[in-house]
Formats: sequence, structure tokens, C-alpha cells
Amino acid sequence: MESESQRRILVVANRTAATPDLLDAVERHARARPTTFALLIPDAAKSEHTDWTLELALPLLERAANGSVEGLTGTSGDPFDAVRAALSDGSYHCVIISTLPRRVSTWLRRDLPKRVEALGVPVEVVTAAGRELARELFDDAERSGLPPPGIGA
Repeated sequence: MESESQRRILVVANRTAATPDLLDAVERHARARPTTFALLIPDAAKSEHTDWTLELALPLLERAANGSVEGLTGTSGDPFDAVRAALSDGSYHCVIISTLPRRVSTWLRRDLPKRVEALGVPVEVVTAAGRELARELFDDAERSGLPPPGIGA
């Protein structure tokens, strides 16, 4: 049974679900006090990419959390709607939004962190470092056999 002092944190991420900065944030929260985590991939309906992201990210997040992490996917294309639905289905004490760098982040352009905060839950934003993102894009491309976005035709 979950104790009164245990926190629940909703981690909202997609392509940044396994970046070192996010893993560090999860580990920091887990060390500070007993915490359970759920990873929400909000704007990717069930697909191979979503399955791959969960398959890759969950073991890394579980290691950082020192426990199991629930995997959730959004059913609509709107990340805010997915976060709102997740928050209504569970009692979360905090939301960590892991996003791409500001210059390329759709979530930051749409002001997702402030919109989620307006739902009455504290929000922490973790932004992936540009160098890490570039390495991730090249690794994804190598696995798929396609050129990274922005390279080639």
C-alpha cells in the first residue's frame, strides 16, 4: 500500500524520455523522498514509435527511480489534453515536462508548462541539451536506416 508520505510524479516526455537530464531529475526526486513515477508520452497515439520509446525509456527511468515506472500514452494528438486526462485519472503531486531545446520545442511554443501549471499542479521543465538531441536523432536514424531529419531529401 502506498504511504501518505509517498509522492507521485507524472513525467511527460516523448523523444527526450531517456535523456541524461531527465534521468538525473528522476533520480534526484527519488532520492529526496519515496516517489512513484509514471511516464506519459502525450502526443503519440499507440504506434511503433511509442512502443519503442516506452521500451527504451522505461528501464532507464526505472533504474533512476529505483523502482517501477508506469507507462502511459495519450490518445489524442494534443499533449495538453493527454496531461489533463492523466492528472484527472490519478493524484500526482508534480509534473516533470521533458522537452526539446526551446528553439525546436513545439511544447514550449504552445506554452505547455504554464497551461499544465494552471491545472493546479507544480511543474518542473527539463530541457534536453542540443548535443544530446543531435546524438539521439542520429542514433534513431541509424537504427531505422534513414537519414536524420534535415539531412538528405
